Amino acid sequence: MFKSLVISILFLLISTFTFAQTFSISGVIRDQKETLPGAAVYISGYKIATQTDLNGKFSLPNLKPGNYDILVQMVGYLPFSRNTIISDKSVTVNFLLKENTVMLNEVVIRVDPNRQKYINQFKEYFIGKSPNSKLCKILNPQVLRVDYDITNSTLTVKTDEFLIIENKALGYRIKYMLDYFEFNSRTNIIYYSGKPFFEELKASPSKKKKLIEMRETAYYGSPQHFFKSLYKGTTAEEGFIIHKMEKVINPNRLSESVIDQNIAFLKTPPAKTGIRINAAKVDTSQLLFWRKQKEMPKFINKFNRNKILVDTLLHYYNQDLKYLNYTDALCVIYTKERETPEYDKSGSWINRPIEISNYQVSLARLTQGAFRFYENGGILDSRTLLYEGIWAYEKVADMVPMDYIPLAKR
Repeated sequence: MFKSLVISILFLLISTFTFAQTFSISGVIRDQKETLPGAAVYISGYKIATQTDLNGKFSLPNLKPGNYDILVQMVGYLPFSRNTIISDKSVTVNFLLKENTVMLNEVVIRVDPNRQKYINQFKEYFIGKSPNSKLCKILNPQVLRVDYDITNSTLTVKTDEFLIIENKALGYRIKYMLDYFEFNSRTNIIYYSGKPFFEELKASPSKKKKLIEMRETAYYGSPQHFFKSLYKGTTAEEGFIIHKMEKVINPNRLSESVIDQNIAFLKTPPAKTGIRINAAKVDTSQLLFWRKQKEMPKFINKFNRNKILVDTLLHYYNQDLKYLNYTDALCVIYTKERETPEYDKSGSWINRPIEISNYQVSLARLTQGAFRFYENGGILDSRTLLYEGIWAYEKVADMVPMDYIPLAKR
C-alpha cells in the first residue's frame, strides 16, 4: 500500500512537470561578414525581448509550445522576422541580417501632394476611430511608403522599418512590423497584418491603476478574448453567445435585369415621328427610383436565432492549432459590455433582434477556407477572416499583448 502511494505521488509529480514544461528559442544573429552583438530580439505580440551577447547569441526561455514570430532589429540593418514553431523541444534558429541601403545611401524623395491625406486615411483605418485612438500617435510616419491605385481605388501602405506607435490610452509603446496594409474605397474593405512588440510606458501608481482599467476594457470582448475562450471551450461562461448571420436575397430589391431595363428605357430618347421633333423629357422621379433600386444591396443579413454549439463548430488541426470551417458569418455577441455612443456613430453598427439590445455584436466571415488559431487567441493568417461590427471598429488603439492576463485571473 505504501509503495502504491509513493508511485501515485511520483506519477502526479511527473504529470505536473510535463504539463508545466517550457522550452526556449535560441540562436545566432549575423550579417554577411560577422556576428552582431547588441541586436534586439522580440517575440511578436508579446512583451518578451532580449539582446544578442558579444558573440551574437540570444536566448528566449520559458516559452510554451506554440507558434512564434521572432523579430530582429539593429541600426543599419533591415528589420527581420521568422516564424518558429515549438512543439516538444527547444528550437535553435539563426538569422542573417541585410544592410539597410536606404539608410546607408542618399535618398531622393519624390514629393507627393496627396501624401498627408493618405497618411491620415491610414491612421484612421489602422489606428482606428475609438476614443483610445485620440491618445495614439505614430512617432515615425516618415518611414511609410504610400501608394494609391486610381484604377482599383486601393490605398496600400508599406515600410521597411518598424513603425513606432505611442498609445497613451493603454500605456504601451508598440514597435509594429507592418506586413501589408490595403484599403479599397469601393468595397470599404480593410486588410492589414503585422507583428507588434509591446513596451510599457512609464506611469505613476495612480496612472497605472487607470491603465489597468482601460486594458481590461480593451481585452474583454475582443477577438483575442473570444478565440482564447473558444479554444478552451469556455465561451458561454465568459459572456459570449454565438449565432449565424445568413446572407439572403434582399426582398426590397427587384431583379438586376428589370432595373437595367427600366433605366435604359427612361434614358432612351423617343423615336422620330414626323418633321418636328419635341425635346425628350426624362421622367426624373422614375429614373431616381430605379437608380436607388440599383444602389440597394443584392443581399442582406438575416439573424439566425438558433445558438451555435461550440462542439459542432470547433475542430483540432494539430496539437497546437484548432480550426473553424463554416458558411455564412459567425455572429458573436458579448453580453458583459454595451456598445458606446461613439461606436453607434461610427457606421459600424450591425442590425440585430430587439431582445439583444445594445450588447456588443461582431461578425466574422471566412474569406478563404478554414480558419486556424492558437491557444492564446492568436490567428495563423489574418486574411482568412473579415470582421464587421465592434471587431472592425476597434483596431491597433485597442490592442493588448498576446500574453495579457486579465486582473481577475492574476
